[in-house]
Amino acid sequence: MLQTSSTQTPKNPELVTDSFKIRRDFAAPEQGPRALFFSGGSALNGLSRQITAYTHNSIHLITPFDSGGSSAALRHAFDMPGIGDLRHRLLALADQSAPHYSDVCQLLQYRLSAEGTDEALHRELGDIVSGQHQLISSIPFAVRQQIMEQLDCLWQHLPESFDLRQASIGNLVLAGGYLAHDNDLAASLQRFSELLNIRGTVRGIVNDSLHLGVNLTDGHTFVGQHLLTGKEHPDIPSPVHSIFLTDSAGEHQPIKVQVNQETSQLIAGADIICYAPGSFYSSLMANLLPAGVAEAVAKASCPKIFIPNIGVDPEQLGMDFVTMIETLISQLRRGGASAPVSDLLNYVVIDVDRSHYPYEIDSGLLKTLGIELLELPLVTKLSAPYYDDDRLAQVLLSLA
Repeated sequence: MLQTSSTQTPKNPELVTDSFKIRRDFAAPEQGPRALFFSGGSALNGLSRQITAYTHNSIHLITPFDSGGSSAALRHAFDMPGIGDLRHRLLALADQSAPHYSDVCQLLQYRLSAEGTDEALHRELGDIVSGQHQLISSIPFAVRQQIMEQLDCLWQHLPESFDLRQASIGNLVLAGGYLAHDNDLAASLQRFSELLNIRGTVRGIVNDSLHLGVNLTDGHTFVGQHLLTGKEHPDIPSPVHSIFLTDSAGEHQPIKVQVNQETSQLIAGADIICYAPGSFYSSLMANLLPAGVAEAVAKASCPKIFIPNIGVDPEQLGMDFVTMIETLISQLRRGGASAPVSDLLNYVVIDVDRSHYPYEIDSGLLKTLGIELLELPLVTKLSAPYYDDDRLAQVLLSLA
């Protein structure tokens, strides 16, 4: 069991890992714990790859609200959820021992040119759809046929004006599966998972085509996840006041959406729940917006862990450590207001070197709330300036 407390800073990572659990999980990952992550984007992909060495039962609830990149073109054309972050996580969890793993991943990670003419891009995609392109012709027949079926469905519905520049083939396959299954995101994800023998479960937190809205403290409101992250657009000029979901990219009216029963059961049945590193609002907090999420978290009789970002997150403008913890708990309590904090959050895990964080670590609030602060050596020379994925995986699985 874990052998540390908020008043003791371990110097050896072995002090915070259960060696018996780690050896057991490594020997039989197919029987490993149901580690559930609320996340999005690419921040957790390294940890996701690493954790498959210990468990094939991890659960990844991803925000499908991406409104930038090639996901944006698909959303506009088919009024569908954002799938780019889901694709990234599926590929991270793929069975790397599968005979066709390398060839299939190469295809699904491939992007069409940013420079080609419309005619050239449509011709190249047509070659992939028909199985003539070299990237797909090397894939085993049965898998190739499944990919071609989904791409062909997309091809049949693709508007003539669709911009294929930098289009991700993996996104196009997922979109084809979505269309082939009567706009069912979960069915498309399941089919994609089967292609690569995904070692885990990947779900959108909702299956609807929704958009993320943001209210800033300066009174400005906008809709679009890509406007918040600081990746495709300038950093936000004012701190975030609140976020909401809406069913239209041009609509500022918040709507209420309910998490489905299957996802609720996945949360409630987890062996450990992790509020994962990543963009604080667009990846983490957005996952907690649907009604029923917090209630399911409260029902789960397992440890709940928050791992703050290392470094500066543009979305956390003006936010110190206390504000961050209060914001997380406040969002969870909006859904399960009657639940005690102990049912929502038990541990905050940080690296022993507090200089990695852009704020002072004030543990006073955590003590008041009964939340334990674990300060562990999680950044190594090889991983710096990021968390070491294997150490983080072992700590999480030891707590499960």
